[in-house]
Amino acid sequence: MRIALLGTRGIPANYGGFETFVEELSARLVERGHHVTVYCREKNVRSEYRGAQLRYLPSIRHKYLDTAAHTALSTIDLLVRRFDVALYCNAANAVFALLPRLRGIPTGLNVDGLERHRKKWNRIAKTWYLVSEWMATWCCSAVVTDAARIHDYYLERFGKESTFIPYGAETGKVSGTGIVRALGLEPGKYVLYVSRMEPENNALMVRQAFEKVETDCKLALIGDAPYANSYIRKVKDTSNSRIVIPGAIYGEGYRQLQSHCSVYIQATEVGGTHPALIEAMGRGALVLYLKTPESDEVAGDAAVPFEDDLVEKLQWALQVSDEERADWGCRAMRRIEKLYSWEVVTDGYESLFRRLSSKS
Repeated sequence: MRIALLGTRGIPANYGGFETFVEELSARLVERGHHVTVYCREKNVRSEYRGAQLRYLPSIRHKYLDTAAHTALSTIDLLVRRFDVALYCNAANAVFALLPRLRGIPTGLNVDGLERHRKKWNRIAKTWYLVSEWMATWCCSAVVTDAARIHDYYLERFGKESTFIPYGAETGKVSGTGIVRALGLEPGKYVLYVSRMEPENNALMVRQAFEKVETDCKLALIGDAPYANSYIRKVKDTSNSRIVIPGAIYGEGYRQLQSHCSVYIQATEVGGTHPALIEAMGRGALVLYLKTPESDEVAGDAAVPFEDDLVEKLQWALQVSDEERADWGCRAMRRIEKLYSWEVVTDGYESLFRRLSSKS
């Protein structure tokens, strides 16, 4: 099949979960014999990556226009080039999925979580996300949800049945530690937090909780965000020498950090399946996570929830025996391997694409 993936910043992944999803999915679809084109915003010298063709189009660098402008241009382009199926990411792009569908190109839409709950959006943006949720139920050929909680939301609110396909992750630790040590961290002696540094992801809460914990371990706060400078300044406003805030880290550095942390903290409030949560579990970390229905679904009995007791849970996690820590890690890896492997995810999307293209 000729498949288009659009609505993200593109690949190689260097921003967030959707970009990692597109990179991993496209590579595996190519391995299975499909021709995949990924629409990208950030121009670089590559014309392809991991077998996928990269198509670069301009955007409008603005908090509220960046995604919409690029997806609109990408949609026009894919109509000219013709594909057997197109997958859009982000519920805000629902309106763009209609035109290809009317022109005979079936469209899927991965709606992610309930984005209108994010604190960074103003009232107009939140309203657009709400309207887009409704448009998603009829603009595209199929709605894709990556969390059972989001699947149930679309069914209960709109009477819309969606296709549930989870997010994916690798399992097993990587052996390298060079990037970890270069950050001033000792393997097995640091707490890790990874997320876009936006208010609803609670990096500030994690930093303030860690400062109350008695430990020789360090805290590594990993992440960045393009439109959250004032919040990031608050996160960095500390003189505690145990805290390391190097910005965003991707690729091998990210894999090393998750493989060798003592404890991983997931503190996000909003969204569907949080990629960093299942990735940390897949690396065998002892995970503490902010209790939400979506994260409960991922964690099962293989990670430890917290609500208002992060300080106490973190103090406990840093003091458990090596045997207990290893037991938590093994339990987490088994769960991810069974339910959230990239091969399982690719199977789901390949089946969906075949079904949509055959109907077309």
